[in-house]
Amino acid sequence: MDRRRFMNEAAAVAAVGFTAGMTVSQKADALEDEMARQLEKSRVTPGLCSIGEIGEGGAPFLMGTDPLLAPMPEKPTLLDFFEHRWSNSQHLLQSANLALEAGHSETQVLACLLHDVGLRLLRTDHGYWGSALIEPYVDEEISWAIRYHQALRFFPDESVGYSYPEAYIRYFGEDYEPEPYIHAAYELARNHRWYMTSRLITVNDLYAFDPNVDVTLDKFVDVIGRHFKTPEAGLGFDNSPVAHQWRTMIWPNNFL
Repeated sequence: MDRRRFMNEAAAVAAVGFTAGMTVSQKADALEDEMARQLEKSRVTPGLCSIGEIGEGGAPFLMGTDPLLAPMPEKPTLLDFFEHRWSNSQHLLQSANLALEAGHSETQVLACLLHDVGLRLLRTDHGYWGSALIEPYVDEEISWAIRYHQALRFFPDESVGYSYPEAYIRYFGEDYEPEPYIHAAYELARNHRWYMTSRLITVNDLYAFDPNVDVTLDKFVDVIGRHFKTPEAGLGFDNSPVAHQWRTMIWPNNFL
């Protein structure tokens, strides 16, 4: 499939969900989420049940294991979420692979691998959600970089070849303006010692929606093992401040 055609089709689907009053950031998050979902359509990925969806025998799927999802082990690891829960896994893998091929550090590769995990909880402000989600398990530099990539994506940095995303210009117009808090976050980030870690997420994010590329998780297993502190009890069961959010992704229809 032609890459531009792919992006146009994803944008058309995303635009259907735009509502009055949505900010530029909210529309951009919706667009990225839909591009990741379109990318996954070529792979065998189970869909999620909706709250209240009627199951076999007329009973709604409100609690318990979702029958449309593969079961998770008692002590889930990050690999289990990639393989069984996240519908944007291929986008994350492509992004990390670009960082790997460019010769970046393992810290940078892991930051790219995890940069959009927040989209699986809430599209709006996904950088902040994703940062909080992984903060107990990674070096501070990685969680910081993921938090601020959300703002940096709207601002160019020609020193690393990052221009305004073509998709944003095409769908929001050349004069689009991010919200004041996005500007404030950008100003803070560009003077921070970890700025480039966050900036390189945006660089490797931009072209990680290639429908003709299929990256496997295998090449990142060792990187995850060295730099992601998997709790002994399993993600979602370690009594961390974000355990509830991980459990929410294990059983998408439960309120635990």
